[in-house]
Amino acid sequence: MGEARRIVVKVGSSSLTTAAGGLDADRVDALVDVLAKVRSGGEREIVLVSSGAIAAGLAPLGLRRRPKDLARQQAAASVGQGLLVARYTASFARYGVRVGQVLLTSDDMSRRAHHRNASRTLDKLLAMGAFPIVNENDTVATDEIRFGDNDRLAALVAHLVRADLLVLLSDVDGVYDGDPGRPGTSRIAEVRTPEDLAHVDIGSAGKAGVGTGGMVTKVEAARIAAAAGIPVVLTSAIHAADALTGQDTGTYFHPTGRRSADRLLWLQHASTPQGSLTLDDGAVRAVVQGRKSLLPAGIAGVEGDFSAGDPVELRDGEGRAVARGLVNFDAKEIPLLIGRSTRELARDLGPGYEREVVHRDDLVVLHP
Repeated sequence: MGEARRIVVKVGSSSLTTAAGGLDADRVDALVDVLAKVRSGGEREIVLVSSGAIAAGLAPLGLRRRPKDLARQQAAASVGQGLLVARYTASFARYGVRVGQVLLTSDDMSRRAHHRNASRTLDKLLAMGAFPIVNENDTVATDEIRFGDNDRLAALVAHLVRADLLVLLSDVDGVYDGDPGRPGTSRIAEVRTPEDLAHVDIGSAGKAGVGTGGMVTKVEAARIAAAAGIPVVLTSAIHAADALTGQDTGTYFHPTGRRSADRLLWLQHASTPQGSLTLDDGAVRAVVQGRKSLLPAGIAGVEGDFSAGDPVELRDGEGRAVARGLVNFDAKEIPLLIGRSTRELARDLGPGYEREVVHRDDLVVLHP
């Protein structure tokens, strides 16, 4: 932990704002003090994934609590995002550090060109000595706005920038084996496999304040990062310095897997399917076991209203989602393709139809 060179730090709304809404300048400055000190030697790079845009916009708009409707959430995010970045910019300026804002949506990140651009931008910001601050683009997000208080976003960003460590900061100093407010519960220091938490009620093991995420979303984010080969520390914001210097704090999640293709991780964990394709048994075997592309001949049915390039679920005959991928045709075109070979389609409809419905490079298996 103490030797990690590139680190992604995620901080939640409850660690940055007051209970009534609005940014707490002292909390922001305290976090920046820690982050600036850690990177001051020039040997360590940090990317900050920061929530707080919606919470920061509540008070200026006269909202007493986080709104439930999407339009007012987006309006609050529009006002609050500027305030959030301005606060970070002023705070980092005390150390002569420039700040760069990066707003992402999960839909963008599952598309090859957008994913590549985001990776390139973050790498260049770090190379030029700027401090990247990432947030979800809540002003335009729809389903993504309920993405788990950016916890899952942080795990995916850690994979995107090839981080050596992910630190999730909250208002709870780790995962507990019960409600941390009750006597007799204890902090779980290490998680080596998902089975270590099989008998823990994560829903009662910690709850954030004004943010949308609780301990459930943080543990899920830790599992995603660990499965991608990235160690994770989950602790409270006041223990950020200890987490970044390798001290015994919070809950440490050991890596459980290896790194995979960045964009496919986003496709699996961040995309919202716009429809589904039902596969026959042979196509299910080819996609799941053979890791082959999905061809028109293997499709048995289609549902939804999607366009070429959208994420769709691939289902077996019993309706179970077995894979997810980016489709190469519009939904209205699929009925023309069902059960037909690419050679036949090229002969009848033209050479543009002699291709996969979902290419294997744009496909991730959900249940091997």
